[in-house]
Amino acid sequence: MSSLDWIVVGAGFTGATFAERMAAAGKRVLIIERRAHVGGNAYDDRNEYGITVHRYGPHIFHTNSDLVWKYLSRFTDWRPYEHRVLGLIEGKLVPIPFNLDSLATLFPAKAAARIKNALVSRYGLGKKVAILKLRESEDMEIRYFADYVYRSVFEGYTLKQWQLRPEELNPSVTARVPVLISHDDRYFQDEYQAMPLNGYAAMFQRMLDHPNIEVVVNCDWTDVKSPERARVLFTGAIDEFLDYRFGPLAYRSLRFEERTLKKTQHQPVGTINYPNNHDYTRITEQKIITGQQAPVTTLVEEYPLPHEPGKTIAYYPVQRDENLSHYAKYAAAVLSEYPHVCFAGRLADYQYYNMDQACARALKLASEHGGPAWPVQLQAPSNS
Repeated sequence: MSSLDWIVVGAGFTGATFAERMAAAGKRVLIIERRAHVGGNAYDDRNEYGITVHRYGPHIFHTNSDLVWKYLSRFTDWRPYEHRVLGLIEGKLVPIPFNLDSLATLFPAKAAARIKNALVSRYGLGKKVAILKLRESEDMEIRYFADYVYRSVFEGYTLKQWQLRPEELNPSVTARVPVLISHDDRYFQDEYQAMPLNGYAAMFQRMLDHPNIEVVVNCDWTDVKSPERARVLFTGAIDEFLDYRFGPLAYRSLRFEERTLKKTQHQPVGTINYPNNHDYTRITEQKIITGQQAPVTTLVEEYPLPHEPGKTIAYYPVQRDENLSHYAKYAAAVLSEYPHVCFAGRLADYQYYNMDQACARALKLASEHGGPAWPVQLQAPSNS
C-alpha cells in the first residue's frame, strides 16, 4: 500500500476500531498484527468438533454506551445473551457476584434474614458495594458477612489470579466484581448484553473489509518506530516498545486447557468459578455463551500464571500504585521521544479496559486525529 497515512500495530478492539474509522475518513491504513489472525484476545474459531471456542478466554460483550453499541452493530448482528456465573463455595454452587440468593444458600435462615435487613437498610436494595468497602462497615452484622465473603470468594480467587491479596491491588480491580444487594443473578447489569451472532472473528473481518485498509498478519512491529511518512497507533505493551528500558511492567498471563465431552451440556451456566478449589480459576462452557447446538460440548479451564515477556501473552496489567508509577516512566518517555506514535489499548495504556471501553477509547482517539466525529463518552469501568 503506497502513501500510507497510518500504521496500526495490533488488530484487537482498539486497533481495528481506530483503523476502520480512519479508513472511513479516507485515510490509508496498514495494520500489522503479530498473530495469525485479527481480533486480538477476542478471537474465536471452531475446534475439531465444530464448537466455536474463544481462544483467549471468554469474552462476553456488555456495555451501557449507546454509541459503542450502535457502532459495533454496523458490523454484526447480535444474539441476546445474559451471562451467569456460579462459584463453588463450601461444596455449593452460588451466584457470582455474591448476591442475596448466595447469602440465603450459605447462611442459616435467621442469620441470612438479619444480614439482608442490615445490608438493605445501610445501602439500599439493588445497590452494588465493593467487598473492601463492606469490610470497613461499622455494623457488626455487615462486617461479619463481609469477612465471610472476603475469605470464601475473593481471597482465594484473587491469590490465584493475581498472586496478591485483594487489598494489595488497586481498589478498582476488586470493585469490578461487587457484592449485589439484590436477587439479580446476572454477572453484568449493563443495558446491552449480547454475543456477535457469527462470532467475534467475523465481526472484525467485516470491520476491516475496507479498500483503504491493508492487514498483514504474522508480522512483527519493530520496523515501525521511525516510519518515513505515516503516523503510528501502537496497541501493544508500552514497555516492549521501549525494549524494557525501565524494566518489564507487571502483567498476568493465562494458560487454557480445552476438553470436549460427548454430551449436549455439562454446566448449569456459562462459567463456574473455583475460588478455593483446584489450580484453575474458572471453567467456561463454550456452547452456552455462543448458543450453538451440537451433540458434544467443549469446556475451557483457565490457569493464571506470571507473564514472561517473549514467552507468554500479557493479559492483565497488575494495577498497584508502584506499577502505575512504573508505567508513568514509560508514558513520559514515549511522549517526548515518539511524538508521531499514539499509544492506546489495555497494554499500551496499562489500563484494565473492558471491550466496550477499548472500542470507545479508539473511537474518541480517531475523532481527535481526523476521523469521523463520534462523540463517545468513556464509560466508568464495570465488572468483567
